[in-house]
Amino acid sequence: MSEIEIQSPCIGVCSMDDLSGLCQGCYRTMDEIQAWWDFTNQQKQEVMHRATEREAQLFD
Repeated sequence: MSEIEIQSPCIGVCSMDDLSGLCQGCYRTMDEIQAWWDFTNQQKQEVMHRATEREAQLFD
């Protein structure tokens, strides 16, 4: 049985914040965005977790 591919969190905003270095739509770094398709599902889950934490920190 094959593993279900984790979908990109991209929402089409695609604008990098100069101060944080994060995409203002998905809260990933440029490196994370560029490497997304090469990541394993485990790595994608880790990126999603970090992005969720970043978003929460910005809106605390």
